[in-house]
Amino acid sequence: MEAPAREPDYEAVVVGAGFGGIGAGVELRRAGIDDFLIVDKNTDVGGTWHVNTYPGVAADTPSIYYSFSYERPRQMSRLFSPGAEVQQYARQVVDRYGLRPHLRLATSVTEARWDDRNSLWHLMFDDGNRVTTRYFISAVGALDIPRLPDIDGLDSYGGKVVHTARWDHDFDYTGKRIAVIGTGSSALQVIPELAEHAERLTVFQRRGIWVLPKRDRPLSPATKRVLELPVLRRMIRTALAGASDLALLGIALYHRRIPRLIDAYRAASERFFRRELTDRPELVERLLPNYSPGCKRSSVSDRYLRAFTRDNVELVTSSITKIVDAGIQTADGTLHPADVVVCATGFRLMEKGCTPSFPVYGRAGENLHEFWDRSGFQAYQGVSIPRFPNMFLITGPYGVAAASLIAMVECTARHAARAIGTARRRGLRTVEVRQRAHDRYLALCRTRAPRTFWLTPHCADSNTYYVNYQGEAAVMRPTTHMSMWWGNKHFPLRDYSFTH
Repeated sequence: MEAPAREPDYEAVVVGAGFGGIGAGVELRRAGIDDFLIVDKNTDVGGTWHVNTYPGVAADTPSIYYSFSYERPRQMSRLFSPGAEVQQYARQVVDRYGLRPHLRLATSVTEARWDDRNSLWHLMFDDGNRVTTRYFISAVGALDIPRLPDIDGLDSYGGKVVHTARWDHDFDYTGKRIAVIGTGSSALQVIPELAEHAERLTVFQRRGIWVLPKRDRPLSPATKRVLELPVLRRMIRTALAGASDLALLGIALYHRRIPRLIDAYRAASERFFRRELTDRPELVERLLPNYSPGCKRSSVSDRYLRAFTRDNVELVTSSITKIVDAGIQTADGTLHPADVVVCATGFRLMEKGCTPSFPVYGRAGENLHEFWDRSGFQAYQGVSIPRFPNMFLITGPYGVAAASLIAMVECTARHAARAIGTARRRGLRTVEVRQRAHDRYLALCRTRAPRTFWLTPHCADSNTYYVNYQGEAAVMRPTTHMSMWWGNKHFPLRDYSFTH
């Protein structure tokens, strides 16, 4: 007689305790599941908001929208929350929804492997332990592995080297000659802060960045009281979601039909550049990008451009050739002295073998990284993949369709919880997206994605993360926010196979 199937240690294990993992935990509890674990390599919750603590770090989405619809931030001092407040909000949700007992922090997953005979997953940890789980939810996020620039001499540089995602708060940056490599989203925030304390700040720019005014401001007590009204909060969130849809659809999908939208974006940004740099007009052309607006995520700041007008700040557009102990050498032969090198160079987003950061093996030992490398990034509704049963992604490929990542987390986490809850109610152990349903969704995305603005010549020099190493625009779902919300909430259950 065949031995009975093994029972798992946990009904579900969520990998990642950022907002993706937190949102998944909330939805599991709402589905009546309390036997689950949330694992994270960091020592606290918050994900990218735990590791990104550089000076000036803040949300670039309004606080009222950068939150779960069911839980308003209690600590909201500004229109755009500082990073510390965003992480405090993560802790708030964890405590409010009873997730603290489910956490296992300072623990890295090194492998996930499907056990077909027992219909469960084996997860290996870096401490040598392993657990089994019926359902495996990957919520590791995309902003997980810092990208360091490939520059000769960086590894042997005798001064201080720090990445913005690994900020050293014990080091005193005051009065130092600081070099910042990169002019992306993190540089946009850290440069104005460093400029106020450095003896000399040298910014090395390979590509400019389009910037619009942020118009950030403190929230008055009266404003905070008004924003506590549920009806008003819903109205504002709906309006912001609509604005996000307009930008996504207007620029990404319908750029040929309404080119004036991009023209208006360009004109508004150029006016802002000229207004901020009135006393240094020669900087305008040097800071303006050589690619079109809309190729990258919109960037907002009230301080970035003005930082370059300071006497102690220098913009360098000549390419870096090498780093020596004395500083940074550029192609024009100049040596730029530096005591500290700050790498504001982002993350390894949707690169080969990076998401998740550990190997995942599905049916017949199928390696997820190899499958994506061979067949392109793909997932039904950004959540499920054939041959990887009982596994769900939080905002996987083609799974993001709005400015607020937390809003997207909420959509995909509910999708996963609905599929898991249905299997449990039916007394079944395995749920797997059907190949036909997956392929139908993938065909929709791959039909629309090549027509997106990011794959036009306008964005050829932008190095946008919307386009991966395979040349596909597989990050964003080429539909509206409303379509994503509806698709994840009301997907046909027949799109999944539920079995013993």
